[in-house]
Amino acid sequence: MSTVRTVVFDLDGTLIDTAPDLINALNYILVREGMPAVPLAKARNMIGQGARRLLERGLELDGRVISPDDVNRLAVDFIDYYAANIAVESRPFEGLEATLDSLAGQGYQFAVCTNKLEWLSKLLLDQLGLSSRFAAICGADTFGAAKPDPTILRETVAKAGGTLASTVMVGDAGPDVGVARRAGVPVIGVEFGYTEVPIAELNPDVVVGHMRDLPQAVTRLLPG
Repeated sequence: MSTVRTVVFDLDGTLIDTAPDLINALNYILVREGMPAVPLAKARNMIGQGARRLLERGLELDGRVISPDDVNRLAVDFIDYYAANIAVESRPFEGLEATLDSLAGQGYQFAVCTNKLEWLSKLLLDQLGLSSRFAAICGADTFGAAKPDPTILRETVAKAGGTLASTVMVGDAGPDVGVARRAGVPVIGVEFGYTEVPIAELNPDVVVGHMRDLPQAVTRLLPG
């Protein structure tokens, strides 16, 4: 039997443009706590290391020193607000579903490996009607490891029924390139995501500028 080929995707900034809803949740907390809201354009590249880190970075912008206990309290409120408003403005990046159709037609399966909490990831993909596309949806809390720790990628692939030898990673930022390198799998970087360092400077194996370019990149790195 042939081994199933698995394409593992990051979520925020790779599959879904989640920035509007994440930054709206951040600004809800900031304004409530007497701090100025952060413009979306300025805050986009703060996304990618989980909800708590996004909140911490938002607080840091105002120079506010907050105790760990207060950060914990605000993180709970942030997640509650975000969960209730998770797909108000978040949408798949242009061309995603056609790209998944194309790759599925060539025999590839899909998984999600994200530093978002698993239940939030599933909630988002459920609300966008995409959950059934993925053999596994795993977050930073699923295995107690976050990218770039290779454990999360290894276990995501195993949960999807794949093997690392037949896997390619797709992501938009340093943790995605890092986890792929540490797990020994090829990695595709997307230019339309959230990163303070341009994705090309992080040296993924291939860089794509639009979802329509992804099938060719995947088949180049993980041929049938």
